[in-house]
Order: sequence, then structure tokens, then C-alpha cells
Amino acid sequence: MDTQPLRIPVLSPEREPVGEMELPAYIAGQPPREHLLFEVVKMQLANRRAGTASTKTRGEVRGGGKKPWRQKGTGRAPSAPKANSWS
Repeated sequence: MDTQPLRIPVLSPEREPVGEMELPAYIAGQPPREHLLFEVVKMQLANRRAGTASTKTRGEVRGGGKKPWRQKGTGRAPSAPKANSWS
């Protein structure tokens, strides 16, 4: 196994060389693991997100409260506060 470190170029976002970096031979000699690279890129992109998604709490949902009349025995259709068509 080759123990010499490998020198690789460091590129700017414009793909211009800005320096060099030494990698140990045991890292540079391995085949690339594409799925691992994909997971790292996915994690970095997810961390850039603002993460402003939200849902309404029980108190913020429209409707709710006391039933207009009881469920059985009135001769009318059953009613629930959020199912009423007049509200």
C-alpha cells in the first residue's frame, strides 16, 4: 500500500485553483462512495432551509366548542361544531 500523501488542488466556487491540500493515502486510495456524497449534499441543502413550516394548534383551528344540541333524541341530524354548515 502506498503511504505517500496525495496532493489535490483546492478550487474556488468559480473552479479556479486557489491552493493544494494533502490527503493521507488511506483516504485518497479508496473508491468514491456515491451514496455517502449524496447524503452529505442532501444534509447541507436541508440545513440551508429556513424551516418555517407550521400547523395550527387546537386553539387556532376555526370552530370547536359546545355542540349546538345533543347527539340523540332530538329528531334532528347529529351535529358537531366543526361540521355545521351555518357557521
